[in-house]
Order: sequence, then structure tokens, then C-alpha cells
Amino acid sequence: MKSASFIRGRHWKSGKSIEVVFENGWIREIHTLPNEVASSKWILPPWIDCQVNGYAGIDFQQSGLTQEAMEHATWALKKDGCVGFFPTLITCPWQEMMDRLTHLKALTKKSSLLSNHILGWHLEGPFLSPETGYRGAHDPQCMEDPKPEHLEHIRSITEADPVLLTLAPERKGSMAFIRKAKKLGMRVSLGHTNADTQTLHEAFKAGARALTHLGNACPQQLDRHDNILLRALDPPRWITGLIPDGIHLSPTLFRCLHRWIPASQIYYTTDAMAAAGSPPGRYQIAGLEVEVGADQVVRQPGQSNFAGSALKPIDGILRAAEMLGKNWKDLWPHGSLIPSKWLGLPLGLKVGCKSMCSMVTELPQGKLHVESHSP
Repeated sequence: MKSASFIRGRHWKSGKSIEVVFENGWIREIHTLPNEVASSKWILPPWIDCQVNGYAGIDFQQSGLTQEAMEHATWALKKDGCVGFFPTLITCPWQEMMDRLTHLKALTKKSSLLSNHILGWHLEGPFLSPETGYRGAHDPQCMEDPKPEHLEHIRSITEADPVLLTLAPERKGSMAFIRKAKKLGMRVSLGHTNADTQTLHEAFKAGARALTHLGNACPQQLDRHDNILLRALDPPRWITGLIPDGIHLSPTLFRCLHRWIPASQIYYTTDAMAAAGSPPGRYQIAGLEVEVGADQVVRQPGQSNFAGSALKPIDGILRAAEMLGKNWKDLWPHGSLIPSKWLGLPLGLKVGCKSMCSMVTELPQGKLHVESHSP
């Protein structure tokens, strides 16, 4: 039995001084304090990221990752503003992907740090479009059509953990796959896809509800009258993931998407890979060598398409605020409450939620210092 603990600071919405009491891994009480107990720290719902391919020099696509390596990446994510995350595995031969998932799941059972901060699992592939431009950095030779037995395999490894699946719904068998995934409690997101309007409609009816990093994983040049962006936004009913780095989406498109999509349907992700939280240089992602410049753009050497992101979580909220001309606190739900609700996670700043919170101090020159409270 763990004893109660607490933190004090200002409520991110009201600005009032509060005390949050934790016990046995859950928020037990939240008290309003006298004004004289003011603090410079804002207390907010936990910032989470459901698409992290690697971090701080650690590539999650490696086979046989050590516990030490995963803990190093987790500590670095916490330092840079992310309280909880979904390790993301990308397209590779199916059995190899499942072996990696099995290994990562086993690591969480050995480490309280990992079990407290790894909130679920994201499989981005291998059920994606092999078309040039839409496949991104994913290997088309390893792609395949989704089948019900794939879901049974995933669930046998992940047990009751939350699971997010990104797929291209134009692949054969996708609708039956989506329906079964929904029955198994998994979330399905569409990405790396060139699906037509009818297929998108059928995928929504089957149970898919989200779009993975919209505006990415599509060719540089698109038909101005009919393309995946227009199809996905007509109507704008999807929970939509955006990368707020000003690189994957231009500031203009980022602003337009916030006008076109209801605010309650937008979540932010870094889509971070090993270079995130590390200096410029060359890194590995799923066996591919990528290079990262001082501008944080991640590309395969000599190619123009992006291959993940080097964005830090706390930098993402600041860049979003700059692009939109808003206060960073007003955008905080896009990385906390909105993805938590969609993914069915018991997170938030209220009694009965898991004892995970973000604490942010505003620094000079518009910078933020973030701390994480977690079990």
C-alpha cells in the first residue's frame, strides 16, 4: 500500500492555487488553496504521445532492445514533456514485428518505469499503401493485407493493453479487420492511404475513427480537385493527428486545418524517431539510415520525403502556439485530454484519474520548463 502524496500549483484553466492528492496510483482529491499559496507552476492533464518510433538515440525498431535503452528513452521523453506514450512499430516482416512487440511487452513487466509510462502500443503497418508517396519510408516489400488472425496475434501479446492500428483501408479485407479490431477494443486509424471517398466512408462505418499524421504520407504533388486531404476533410468527422513542428505541415496548412476541423477532434503527435532529443547527425530507423539537419528535418540521404520527426514534445506545443497565435495553455488539450479520451485512457486532472500530471513553469523568452508527476 503506497502512502498518499501531493503536488501544489496553479490550475491550468482557472489559475487558482490547488493541491492534488494522489494515493495508490490515482488522483484521490483536488483542493483549492488560499491565494497566498500561489505557485509559479501550472498543473495540467498529462501530455501524451501515441506515435513515438524512438527517442534520444534509441530506435524502437531494433530487435532485442535492452531495458536500459528503453528506460533511457522514457526518461528523456519525460524530461522533454511527455508523461506517457505509445511505442510505435513500423512496417517490417510480420513475425519480426510481433517478435519486437513481444520483447517490448516483456520489458514493461520487468520495469515499473516502463509499465507506468508506456500507455499502449501503436502498429503503423504493415497494412499500408505501397504506392510511391503514400508509403513514405515504409518498405512496400513487407506490406500485406490485414486478416483476422493478425488481430488475434496482436491481442495474445498485448493482453489487455490499449492498441492503436494504422492501416490503409483500400487493402483487401480491411473492413472485416476494422470491425473485429473494434470488437477487441482496439482503435483503428487511417494513414499511408490513397483511399477513395467511398472506401473512407465504409471504413468509418466499420469502426475506424482517426487519421494518422494527416498531411503527411502523401505525394508532394496532388490532384487539386481530388486528393486524400480533401476526401478526408469532407466531412471533417475524423479524430485527426497533426505533427506541430512547422515542417511536416506548413504553418499555413496547420492553421487551415485548425479552421476546418473541430478543435475537439485534433490531437498532436511528434511522430518522433531516434534523432528526437538528440543532436543533428545520422540515425537508424527500422534498418534505414536517415540524416537530421540543424533544422530538425529527418530524411533518407538524397531523398526529399520525410522519415519521422526529431520534434521534442515541449517544442511541439510552443510551435503550435506560435503558428496559431494562441496561448500554449489553450492548445494543451490537443496533447492530453483529446487523445486520452479517444484512446480510452483514464487520464485527466480530476478525481478518479491515474496519478499522472504535467507541471509547467513559464520561463523568459517564451520558453517552458516541464516536469512530470507519475506513479
